[in-house]
Amino acid sequence: MSWIELQIQTTNEAIEPITNILSEAGINGVEIDEGWTNADEEKMYVDELGRMMPVQHTDPHHPTMIKAYLVQNEHVEKHIEELKESISHLVNYGINLGPCTFKTEEVFEENWATAWEKYYKPVHVTDTLTVTPTWEEYEARDDEIVVELDPGMAFGTGTHETTTLCMKALEKYLTPEDVVIDVGCGSGILSITSVKLGAKHVYAYDLDEVAVKSTIENIAINDCEEQVTVKHQDLLTDVHQQVDVVVSNILAEIIIKVTPDVGSVLKQDGIFIASGIIESKLTEVTQVLEENGFTIIEVQHDEHWVSVISIKQS
Repeated sequence: MSWIELQIQTTNEAIEPITNILSEAGINGVEIDEGWTNADEEKMYVDELGRMMPVQHTDPHHPTMIKAYLVQNEHVEKHIEELKESISHLVNYGINLGPCTFKTEEVFEENWATAWEKYYKPVHVTDTLTVTPTWEEYEARDDEIVVELDPGMAFGTGTHETTTLCMKALEKYLTPEDVVIDVGCGSGILSITSVKLGAKHVYAYDLDEVAVKSTIENIAINDCEEQVTVKHQDLLTDVHQQVDVVVSNILAEIIIKVTPDVGSVLKQDGIFIASGIIESKLTEVTQVLEENGFTIIEVQHDEHWVSVISIKQS
């Protein structure tokens, strides 16, 4: 498969708003290059959005290259023009975009895989939950649950704070034999985690066809095909089954949008695990949850990200 690499020359200050725009457009394969030298490679890691991240420069005006990866198809040029327009509007919110130049190159999936192997190593999410890439030899302890992941082109490693917050919440709140919906399944990591924690069945939904493909591949790697149903699906539109747990690691704005539908698919006293929420959006998210009959039972923090765990009580 061939891809288009969209290179955006900007500033450190613009990383978060630009990557949010890309994520909202369904682009999760993103790389950040802040100009570190080879001597600084040991300081780098790859996050859940697919970004090769060094320890960040503190200067908000420091030059930065953001590389986004889009599937090569007949719609890609129009998609790029729409992204350019959305990014240009950030100046209206006082964001310093710097030069804000755009360049495109064609890349191939084989080259991407080689880059992953350099940076992606096993990660211990909790004492008993570990995420490891498929190409790494890893010997698990008897009490350890291991999720094997091939991030592919468009998805990250499962080590981003928003993902690990969800995994920790699943470990704490999921009960064996629960039925789960994973909204915005991405690579399928939360669906696989749910099964390995004892879920009876998981329905994995994503609007991105690349995500659906990635989830199908990863559930096969983890021998979870019988317990996971994967579907190309727009959030919870026309979903009617009743489940015990809904987990969703997406943007706060989408959490807010999907909350009423979560209430319709959750059983009484069902658990909603919501992540992908930046701290500044926490109050807005919790307010919408409470307005829709949810009681907040825990808020977890990691860096500037939060997850909200709530229970349906009306």
